[in-house]
Amino acid sequence: MSRSEVLVRAGAPSDVGVVARHFFELWPDGSLAEHEAEAAAILSGVPASTLPLVVLVAEIDGTVVGFVEVGLRSHADGCDPSRPVGFIEGWYVEPDRRRRGIGRALVAAAEAWARSRGCTEMASDALIDNLESLQAHEALGFDVVDRCVHFRKPLPT
Repeated sequence: MSRSEVLVRAGAPSDVGVVARHFFELWPDGSLAEHEAEAAAILSGVPASTLPLVVLVAEIDGTVVGFVEVGLRSHADGCDPSRPVGFIEGWYVEPDRRRRGIGRALVAAAEAWARSRGCTEMASDALIDNLESLQAHEALGFDVVDRCVHFRKPLPT
């Protein structure tokens, strides 16, 4: 499959069903209903965030096969703290469509979106044990700037 067959476009409210399913595949801790509500808000232009946030979708032959959720953040680890940074909040391509340039096309579109908003850097994150995501990020030119394990301890009341 060549990159020219992949159309990356802004997600639309009509994409809510497939985007919510993709959200659920990427973030299974939330319910499908929660993901539908979040996707509907973002796709209709009213995300819960105070900074800009969009979902771009990859389409092949009229079928949405992946997405990238990209937004602006006031800061990100390893980036210039004096200016906002584009941030990949989520990035997903259906498993049987991976390694065909779709993820690369989504990230390129996310970078263009961030550049159009004055960003000079793009950031992202992945779970420390998600080797597939780590390799994909590195293949697209991202540098690892930190490795961290977050801890939590409930306090007795």
